[in-house]
Amino acid sequence: MKKLCFSVIIFLITVSVFAQSQEAQSRMETGTFYSNVLKADRDYNIFLPKSYSTDTNKKYPVLYLLHGLMDTNRGWTERGHVKDVLDQLIASGEACEMIVVTPNAGGDINAGVWNGYFDMPGWKYETFFFSEFLPYIEKSYRAIGDKQHRAIAGLSMGGGGATAYGQKHSDLFGSVYAMSALMSRPAVEKPDGDSNDKRYLLNKSVYENDCVKYVEESDDTRKNELRSIRWFVDCGDDDFLFDSNIRFVQAMHKAGIPLEFRVRNGGHAWEYWHSALYVCLPYVSRNFGKN
Repeated sequence: MKKLCFSVIIFLITVSVFAQSQEAQSRMETGTFYSNVLKADRDYNIFLPKSYSTDTNKKYPVLYLLHGLMDTNRGWTERGHVKDVLDQLIASGEACEMIVVTPNAGGDINAGVWNGYFDMPGWKYETFFFSEFLPYIEKSYRAIGDKQHRAIAGLSMGGGGATAYGQKHSDLFGSVYAMSALMSRPAVEKPDGDSNDKRYLLNKSVYENDCVKYVEESDDTRKNELRSIRWFVDCGDDDFLFDSNIRFVQAMHKAGIPLEFRVRNGGHAWEYWHSALYVCLPYVSRNFGKN
């Protein structure tokens, strides 16, 4: 009888420990909601830290993490391994617990799928992001929901999107981290055939939202708005977008807008962007904690 009671106690302790360990895991989820602006369902991936399910009164800072051309909300999860990096950095104390959200602004453009973070005919993505997506996320999840505790980052097309969003919505973001960013591009000629070609419209929208020109054409009011954000530009020395990133950094220096700039060995590849997370996540964490 004593052996049976002892076995039952050990079993209950084991179940309890297992349940607690399972309960205290971070998680990456995929969500979907319908956009009235885009007239379509939109997916997103969201990272929720360990304490999210156990400390139900706690609110968290939010990082919006944007993907690149022809990618989707799954890219940062499946190829960037953002959950693994977050778990490591949070456990070591190098990053704070945060919510990280990757929206879907892309897919296979060669198959006729829309790509891009800006408004264009038939694809009002920037309007969707600020009027629907951001409010939905911060209402549905326990986000702190102020400028200081909201950051945005991205790679390539998403790096340019993050930069432009920070520029045009400086009241919403405390920090911006741009990786291998598509900061600008030359004007594009209208195609001979369909002027609604999705690649043409995307390139045209990037030209119209030139991040370098935005700084160069800034008046004193705009410069002060840009100074309210902490900026970080990260680009590989072999990246084909290196020159446009240099022009952006030079424009910021000339305008007297502080930023951090890092050039590391590497090109326009996931190996570089994965490694950038080890700089990006501690950087936004430090900024979340500043007044």
